[in-house]
Amino acid sequence: MGRVVLVTGISRDTGRRFARAAARDPSIERVIGVDVVPPRGDIGDVSFVRADIRSPVIAKVLAKEDVDTVVHMSVIATPGSAGGRGTMKELNVIGSMQLLAACQKSTTLRRLVVKSTTTVYGSGPRDPAMFTEEMGPKRLPSSGYAKDVYEIEGYVRGFARRRPDVDVTMVRAANVVGPGVASPLTNYFRLPVVPRVLGFDPRMQFLHEDDLMRVLRHAVTTDVSGTFNVAGDGLLTLSQAVRRLGTPSVSLPSFAVGRLGATMRQARLSDFSPEQLGFLTYGRGVDTTRMRTELGFEPRYTTAEAFADFCDSVAPHRHREAVGG
Repeated sequence: MGRVVLVTGISRDTGRRFARAAARDPSIERVIGVDVVPPRGDIGDVSFVRADIRSPVIAKVLAKEDVDTVVHMSVIATPGSAGGRGTMKELNVIGSMQLLAACQKSTTLRRLVVKSTTTVYGSGPRDPAMFTEEMGPKRLPSSGYAKDVYEIEGYVRGFARRRPDVDVTMVRAANVVGPGVASPLTNYFRLPVVPRVLGFDPRMQFLHEDDLMRVLRHAVTTDVSGTFNVAGDGLLTLSQAVRRLGTPSVSLPSFAVGRLGATMRQARLSDFSPEQLGFLTYGRGVDTTRMRTELGFEPRYTTAEAFADFCDSVAPHRHREAVGG
């Protein structure tokens, strides 16, 4: 008998794409996708169940379907897509707590995979050159997506202590890029003129969207547990990224970039948050040694290759001229 996998957040593109890929894996018997609204587009052999993970009904879904593996992918990064910051926090934190409570009661669950993010480390002037998995943020996040993820990771660690019989894997993915990715950062790079913080050239790591699918599938089908930074090899500075994109940029004082971000957020042009401003000022680097030595995973794309594929989808001709020049 193969695994029975439940995937949360299937109405969003990343969740839908992962569920479809998992359903094609011969070691997986069934995939159940859960969300409050049906996914757009083809979901292949995935069974869709309309359910809100903020509700105790999710426990009934786990029991009825004999789920042995849960992949939690429904943590939202942008308040605009959730209908406001209050709803976003409720979906993220309360939803995760209810899901973990359901997992706690399950008698069939054997594996929990949580898609987390390196955003949990934050971005600041006192950061180490490379964060390892044992490190935490130098300053605790006070708001937004980073605060939600920090709280969720704490609840997941608590669950792992209470249910030592369940293998728990947290995938801390670097900023995901690729032709199909719409996120605050990819929307920033799609702007006709890219604003930069005057006097700073932050270091960045990227993970290609295909490698995100691969590492989540790897986490589901192997018996390794723990927390793992996942990113493509190497680093790019923001100036290198903009140059490879071939887009004009303008350097502004930090307060001006922050005001511009607030204006774009109000106009719904981009979800430009304070945490993104911190990342565009100080950047972030993570150590991926454990990804290779313990998780046994190797991304196919380096950071530079992942960003190049994204660039080709934004402005292929301009990007080729920029690379050639």
